[in-house]
Amino acid sequence: MSDPTVTLSLRINGAPWQGEVPANRLLVDFLRYDVGLTGTKEGCSVGVCGACTVRLDDRLVSSCLTLAAMANGTELTTVEGLADRAELKPIQRAFIEHGGFQCGICTPGQLMAAQTLLEHDPNPSEDAIKAWMMSNLCRCTGYYGIVRSVKAAAGGAA
Repeated sequence: MSDPTVTLSLRINGAPWQGEVPANRLLVDFLRYDVGLTGTKEGCSVGVCGACTVRLDDRLVSSCLTLAAMANGTELTTVEGLADRAELKPIQRAFIEHGGFQCGICTPGQLMAAQTLLEHDPNPSEDAIKAWMMSNLCRCTGYYGIVRSVKAAAGGAA
């Protein structure tokens, strides 16, 4: 007896995707192994660290806790979808220029969270940045570089 599958039809980073996957496939595994988008990282596997954060439509989700089937019919955005093929988004450039990452495990989730914050509030206060980014754990930077990066991407003084 074969494992049950589901047929998915969605847009991933603006491109259509359709196919079958095991019904119990996690979204993080779907992205990495079925689609080949390896930017999304699995950090804690329990939805606490934020490393696997992706966006389903306009909602941030932990892809390590989300079944791929739940993405059916959505617009899914991963860290690879942030950049235009020719140019990085301001948040990506700011993370490079202002030390917003070190080891790289949390970086994809940090970028997804920061970009979503800036889309909802183009000029967030430092307190708003800290509160928003608290959902993503970083063991390397102490968040100073992350906060500086988000402020710089928003056009604030870094």
